[in-house]
Amino acid sequence: MASKKPITTARRLRRDMTDAERKLWSMLRRRPDGLKFRRQHPISRYVADFACPQIGLIIELDGGQHNLPAHRRRDEHRTRCLENQGWHVLRFWNTQVFEAPDMLGDQILDLVHALKQRRQNPSPPWPRGRGRVRGCASIWEA
Repeated sequence: MASKKPITTARRLRRDMTDAERKLWSMLRRRPDGLKFRRQHPISRYVADFACPQIGLIIELDGGQHNLPAHRRRDEHRTRCLENQGWHVLRFWNTQVFEAPDMLGDQILDLVHALKQRRQNPSPPWPRGRGRVRGCASIWEA
């Protein structure tokens, strides 16, 4: 049985949106390329800032604290865990949302198109991960 902690955390985070999250959410709610994004979406033991299960895309927003070595290591581990479950993780700094929203939007849309294309024409097959990362349960093992 899955832990309730990620779900509880997701609910709390949905209520307490940062300014950067609010701005990016206003862009993603317009459904780029017809896709539906979810905000503060629980995935295994994590909560993704924004997720699009249709194409396996997670978008994370990071504040300045993520530039500290301990936070970078945790973020790298988290990214590996999510990628091992078939997700593609895209990270942006909070400041990018305000300073270069058009560039950010173009980058997201380019990746959305690439991931949709990969899902529609899987040759080679859609990757199922690069091996297990310690402490990460894979959805492929269920």
